[in-house]
Amino acid sequence: MENATNKNYLEQNKERVLNELLDLLKIPSISADSNYKADVLKTAEAVKQRLIEAGADKVELSATNGFPVVYGEKIIDPAKPTVLVYGHYDVQPADPLDLWDSPPFEPVIKKTALHPDGAIFARGSCDDKGQMYMHVKAFELMMKTNSLPCNVKFMIEGEEEVGSPNLGPWIVANKDRLKGDVILISDTSIIANDTPSIDTGLRGLAYMEVEVIGPNRDLHSGVYGGGVANPINILCKMIASCHDENNHITIPGFYDKVKTETDEYRKELNAAPFNLEDYKKDLEVGDVWGEKGYTTFERTGIRPTLDVNGIWGGYIGEGAKTVLPSKAFAKISMRLVPDQNSDEISKIFQNYFESIAPKSVKVIVKPHHGGEPIKVSTNSPGYQAASLAMTETYGKKPVPTRGGGSIPIVALFKKELGLDSILFGFGLDSDALHSPNEHYGLFNYYKGIETIPLFYKHFTQLHKK
Repeated sequence: MENATNKNYLEQNKERVLNELLDLLKIPSISADSNYKADVLKTAEAVKQRLIEAGADKVELSATNGFPVVYGEKIIDPAKPTVLVYGHYDVQPADPLDLWDSPPFEPVIKKTALHPDGAIFARGSCDDKGQMYMHVKAFELMMKTNSLPCNVKFMIEGEEEVGSPNLGPWIVANKDRLKGDVILISDTSIIANDTPSIDTGLRGLAYMEVEVIGPNRDLHSGVYGGGVANPINILCKMIASCHDENNHITIPGFYDKVKTETDEYRKELNAAPFNLEDYKKDLEVGDVWGEKGYTTFERTGIRPTLDVNGIWGGYIGEGAKTVLPSKAFAKISMRLVPDQNSDEISKIFQNYFESIAPKSVKVIVKPHHGGEPIKVSTNSPGYQAASLAMTETYGKKPVPTRGGGSIPIVALFKKELGLDSILFGFGLDSDALHSPNEHYGLFNYYKGIETIPLFYKHFTQLHKK
């Protein structure tokens, strides 16, 4: 009866709930670019206002050394369990803009093969405004139908897309008011709209920027080519040396702490529904690529990786300019698995890259940000509550999976607050996160709002046992 009441409320307010998200998506809250500082702050203020309207108490923009954390809470009974909701209101840069089919901050709804009911195309629609806002609306739903069964606290930050550099100190300073029993996060995905899943782990991250410096100025490639080292050529060779012919990472010490999963676990992981031909078709690639001896599921979930995220130098404008560049640059990320440590891997990478550089160039390696890999027990009350909630709304039990992405702050939550995080995502991997034409299905958005209150119900019941 309670769930039917909640569904009725959602049905009656569908248009408003959608329009509020569309308004939020129109604000370009790009935390990585200082030109958008005012927009990031405007988004924080909008989230604060929506939490107040939904019924939260003590709502504030809590200051950090960067963008503020939107905090709010509803304590109905100190004796009841407390769910701590985490999300972020900042988004990735929208570049390259020319690859968007519609402007990234002018959301439009279009039908796709995987989203026949329609999807919202806009930067941040899935990561993470759409998924974060599900929690605000689910909370509103529970307040309006008088069905909130336990306490809830919100911490919505504005720097996740730049590595959450100021959230750690904020958490340490706010430990007392962040006391709870479980952390709920929707910033991950499910296998498919007819196959729910819950991530039981995330990879860590070590993100680096490298600079290769050659001559003291750009040179004429005809006059100097063949006599002076070209930093772009050198950089490409150095990057290529990081993998062998089996796509195994060659950096000494890189795999020292990587745990080999059991054959039983690998078999369980690969039992999840996956169609390789559909995967290749969606990406328009002739074949998959990765470390020899592992499936695509394993390569993207339980194995570490090293990828170039950007590379530049020399002349990249229209037409030709025969220049031998003075400098070349690259951004490189490594996804990590238990028990790798981001600081250790960053140092290992730096030492390796500096050691293989020829004397004809200088190399500067700058670590940007990192995060630690995490694993979540499927036996915890939080995971069981999420599984029961999804079983009710999807009509089938969710599959436990391992996520390939990183949410660096999750490991800090465990360290500082002693709380497990439940990775309760509703997006799809194909929703173009961090890419042009990012989108989020209407089905997924509404399904999340419908499912989240059931998590609260089941968690409250299981916590009593």
